[in-house]
Amino acid sequence: MKIVAVTSCPTGIAHTYMAAEALEQAARNAGHEIKVETQGAAGAEAVPDADIAAADAVVFAADVEVRNRERFAGKPLVQTSVKRAINDAPNLIAEAEAAASAAPVAATATPAAGGGDAGRPVTPTPTGGGGGGGGAAAFGNQLRGWLMTGVSYMIPFVAAGGILIALGFLFGGGAVKPKVYGGTFEGVTYQAITDFTQVVQKAGWAGLLFLIGATAFSMLVPILAGFIAYAMADRPGLVPGIVAGLLANLVGAGFLGGLVGGLLAGAIALYLVRLKVPRAFAGIMPVVFIPLVATLLVGFLMVVVIGKPIAAAQTGLTNWLNGLSGSNAVLLGLLLGLMMGFDLGGPVNKVAYTFGLAALASGNTQVMAAVMAAGMVPPLGLALATVLRKHLFSDAERKAGEAAWLLGASFITEGAIPFAAADPIRVVPATMAGGGVAGALSMAFKCGSRAPHGGIWVIGLIEKPLLWFLAIVIGLAVSAALVIVLKSLGHRASDEELEAEMGDASLPGRRTATA
Repeated sequence: MKIVAVTSCPTGIAHTYMAAEALEQAARNAGHEIKVETQGAAGAEAVPDADIAAADAVVFAADVEVRNRERFAGKPLVQTSVKRAINDAPNLIAEAEAAASAAPVAATATPAAGGGDAGRPVTPTPTGGGGGGGGAAAFGNQLRGWLMTGVSYMIPFVAAGGILIALGFLFGGGAVKPKVYGGTFEGVTYQAITDFTQVVQKAGWAGLLFLIGATAFSMLVPILAGFIAYAMADRPGLVPGIVAGLLANLVGAGFLGGLVGGLLAGAIALYLVRLKVPRAFAGIMPVVFIPLVATLLVGFLMVVVIGKPIAAAQTGLTNWLNGLSGSNAVLLGLLLGLMMGFDLGGPVNKVAYTFGLAALASGNTQVMAAVMAAGMVPPLGLALATVLRKHLFSDAERKAGEAAWLLGASFITEGAIPFAAADPIRVVPATMAGGGVAGALSMAFKCGSRAPHGGIWVIGLIEKPLLWFLAIVIGLAVSAALVIVLKSLGHRASDEELEAEMGDASLPGRRTATA
């Protein structure tokens, strides 16, 4: 068979490419040809149209909306999550075979004028697929996909803007913000810079870094809202979604307003897309009518109806975060750490990370520090475990452990996925425990991070860096110790495993040493 596939995860970093590799290996093992399009952070090299036309089946392993999916219209489709593609690729390939066999009875969707559903194939959803289920479960999966699409497009703005802001503070101190925007710092009052060509002259290069970063960071909510709406209604949803996000900022509704505004804009645009109109008006619908009407409606709702209540909720959340202290802060750090270590870059992990971003956007740096510390622990802890007890891990896991050092240090939690995929019952409790300890300790030590990403490489942007590093070390030690204990229960080492652990000693000596 000839198969084409698309893989895409919210951050577009690790899951996207691991899923592609797993599908390629499973297809080769089954004797099939496969071409995989990875719609990741580095962009996508599209599968040629000729390969799509010749394909017997299509596999979408995506936690966000597949871009330009109308190219695959009419092909038998298997749709699932990225995580399942990593963990269960052989069965997905088998489901693709079954879908291809049933192709003559599969229907195709009628293209809608400019809508996000245009040309999408309608095939029976395979058992176990990420897009399956009915009723509330199906809607829940769909809602998660919309939200994760918004988050995936938002994260590069957060990373670039947040790190530039942090560098501005690093080089310019706490006065850099009032120097640029006006205000008082340590008894000195500064006038806002209105002619930004003079920003270097008045605020120095640190002021320029801060200004560029603040501009990028100000797009966080509009991009989130815009691409939530885009995931729901395709291009007609983009303009009303971005405007909803801008208005959320304007009325003080912030991150929560962006979520609600994006969903509203997408729903309105999707309804308008599906309206039946005379052919003479079809051409102007996606270009003029839908953006105009959807933007007007969602703008009215944001400003007049729901903006203020959401702004009040956002203010309450901000005040709660800033008011956390003592045991409450530690418990929050523990909870966020457990979430970061649970699905290792999946939806629960992304909820915790997004919560950290919302706190950072509101000025609370401690939550972001706890989230980043907890997210670094799982791969680092497992990498340490592969060094301490080699015989408990396969050769592939030991090699993954070598890469996990760098991935963990860079705050890429997905580095722990190869271990969790092979042995989730023992690995996931260990990653959760270590992440929870690191998050709780970071909050207890009152560490802060002005950077939203970067791991150990942004240590200069961490408040109380030594204590933050200590929290990570203790967390990874907990993860390593627990996974070793859990894997050791009932495990009897083979001669080959002992040889891998003990090196060049003779086998009798190895057995004596092990005993």
